[in-house]
Amino acid sequence: MKPRLIVTRRWPAAVEAILAERFDTTFNDSDEPLSPAAMTSAFAHFDAILATVSDRLPVAVFPENAARTRIIANFGVGFSHIDVAAARDRDIVVTNTPGVLTDCTADLALSLMLAVARRTGEGERQLRAGEWRGWSPTHMAGAKVSGKTLGIVGMGRIGKATARRAHFGFGMKIVFFNRSPVDDDETRAMGAEQLPTLDDVLTASDFVSLHCPGGAENRHLIDARSLGLMKRGAFLINTARGDVADQDALIGALQRREIAGAGLDVFADEPAVPEALKQLDERRAVAASRQRDRGNAGGDGHEGGGEPDRLLRGPPRPRSGRLTAGAALHSRRCCSCNRCSRGKRFGTEQTHQISRGRAQPPVAPAASGRKRS
Repeated sequence: MKPRLIVTRRWPAAVEAILAERFDTTFNDSDEPLSPAAMTSAFAHFDAILATVSDRLPVAVFPENAARTRIIANFGVGFSHIDVAAARDRDIVVTNTPGVLTDCTADLALSLMLAVARRTGEGERQLRAGEWRGWSPTHMAGAKVSGKTLGIVGMGRIGKATARRAHFGFGMKIVFFNRSPVDDDETRAMGAEQLPTLDDVLTASDFVSLHCPGGAENRHLIDARSLGLMKRGAFLINTARGDVADQDALIGALQRREIAGAGLDVFADEPAVPEALKQLDERRAVAASRQRDRGNAGGDGHEGGGEPDRLLRGPPRPRSGRLTAGAALHSRRCCSCNRCSRGKRFGTEQTHQISRGRAQPPVAPAASGRKRS
């Protein structure tokens, strides 16, 4: 009997085809987030829940008694939307996919930076509306990006990728705040300077780009006081999580023109975007729906798109002493990111085990099966 899977949102067609072939899979044709009741029901009826960052899995949706579900495989890097402790208590494995979207998110951070500073979106909308009256010396005058100081909050994979683009592409000076020391060849090549405190980065930067995890630890890391430390001509870029910045405080700072603008890819209560934010002068805020690279999202069946197949089939045989991505789910070992239930390393960036559960999910036979919810 094949394991039963539920995919909570629509995934790329190539990935859905693989899942349908290998597992007894139920898809969410409506592509709307599951209700709390539906999510609770999923724990009772499916061996695996393939979730995304748009799903909310607090302790309240987990069943009180033993669950049928043995793994929550998250489509994305962040996992603050999943109560990992609740999963661990019920012997459910939780995984994410670090590294897959590093370049995509860094590209988007630079896109938002340019859009809000150079007013590109505003100019494009003016042109399409037939309101452009030709060039003038002061028309759409924006802020310069080249040569300015970029402050990175969270110098991990995405933070480094963003800094690298900004420094080598636009000659920007890089300063950063990270809770642990970061001193490696990559940061030294950029001349990146780690400052002692977040406040130091906020006061020194012309652009502040957030790349830290969400969740309780970093909730409202950027609050009214933090925004007050930024330069009046500075811009805040958030491609991390909506709760990292206090959304109400940010709206207030933009309305009072305490900072020059913000480029936002994430919001506190997605998919809802506050009317007050949408009504701001376009020079003050640029909001973008979350974008992903087609290849990395599975358009060609590789990178993140191929990950569900690697996650849920039986554990491949490790090569050269390194565990493969598929084996990560079944191993008693984990990585060394300081957020895992263990503290040991395995040799892969494709699959990351957040919470250790049962050792051996069932191996799926290669047979077809496809259901729609």
